[in-house]
Amino acid sequence: MATVEEEQVMVVGIDDSQHSTYALEWTFDHFFTPPLGSNSPFKVVVVHAKPSATSVVSLAGPGIAEVLPLVDSDLKKVAARVVGKAKEICISKSVSDVIFEVVEGDPRNVLCEAVEKHHASVLVVGSHGYGAIKRAFLGSVSDYCAHQAHCTVMIVKRPKMP
Repeated sequence: MATVEEEQVMVVGIDDSQHSTYALEWTFDHFFTPPLGSNSPFKVVVVHAKPSATSVVSLAGPGIAEVLPLVDSDLKKVAARVVGKAKEICISKSVSDVIFEVVEGDPRNVLCEAVEKHHASVLVVGSHGYGAIKRAFLGSVSDYCAHQAHCTVMIVKRPKMP
């Protein structure tokens, strides 16, 4: 009885930064260019973590009910723009059969959960290049994923421009 080799899954985390765009382009250039093209061993899942309106707004009290829908609307527009840019990159790199997901939550958790959900063998994230102090204060998505994701994590650093 012949077995069909299952395609490996690569999850790529994206946000609205140039680092994220670079990581997506770099991944396609190195894993999906001819002669591989559509014969790449990976199925791609592009994931954007959309913050919740309540995580962005630190106000409480009267008036918050009016503000949250506006903030949520803006966050949805940003998510649509981020996914739209990723789709343009896919088209320009001739990469098809890509799944796009927008999931509300903290990017660290969203990406690790996407790895589990899709049984990914590789997670790709961009590096914002924060220094130690800023990374300690803000938290590093790539550092968290490198330690918590149950797969290989590839952190793509954008070269420094002279």
